[in-house]
Amino acid sequence: MAGRAAVPEVIWSRPERTGRGPRPAYSRADIAAAAVRIADAEGLDAVSMRRVAGELGCGTMSLYNYVPRKEDLYELMMDAVSGEHELWEPSGDWRADMIRVAHQTRALMRRHTWLPRLMSPVYGFSPNALRYLEHCLACLDPFEAPYGTKMELVAMVNGIVTTYVGNEIATVERTRSLPWSQEQENAARIAYLGRQVASGAYPRLAASFAQDAGPIDLESVFERALRRVLDGFA
Repeated sequence: MAGRAAVPEVIWSRPERTGRGPRPAYSRADIAAAAVRIADAEGLDAVSMRRVAGELGCGTMSLYNYVPRKEDLYELMMDAVSGEHELWEPSGDWRADMIRVAHQTRALMRRHTWLPRLMSPVYGFSPNALRYLEHCLACLDPFEAPYGTKMELVAMVNGIVTTYVGNEIATVERTRSLPWSQEQENAARIAYLGRQVASGAYPRLAASFAQDAGPIDLESVFERALRRVLDGFA
């Protein structure tokens, strides 16, 4: 396939367009923006070299001159949305700054619901991702720990956010596929759970529900999980 390297290669080490010829008609930013628009509107599975080429108005094979592999296209997308991170002057309170980072990342993933599927260290070292990581480490300057520990902290915060947003997105997508409302689904499941707990087979669960019958405040759970991770490092 045109442009495919015979050895491992990072797209950021390549020129914007391979081969000779006239000035490139599209930039990587153009290509990434087109792919992100498709993913935002229709989901990650809708993103293909053919669809992106159609969005740009060029031939599919022409696109391979700019992006050799679909994995490179994903990397361009990740870099594009990483550029949406706000990078502020650290406050000096590393815990407050990391909580702010977490909430900003959560908002970013909610805007781009395909993003949790691509969260991987493989795509973590693009230019915008590196700027984001450098910003996180700057926020952690007051935290007296080796950089390895700081990197673990950033990874765990991102892991919490990815897990929670991934669950939120999965719940919404599942609800859309149901032939009944979410309220009807919840009522049926709560009734079933109530019968099981009342059977006496699960005394500890019964005691747990007796103490707090819900409903669960998922926003509070997210905040507690985040703060407990930071407490553990502190």
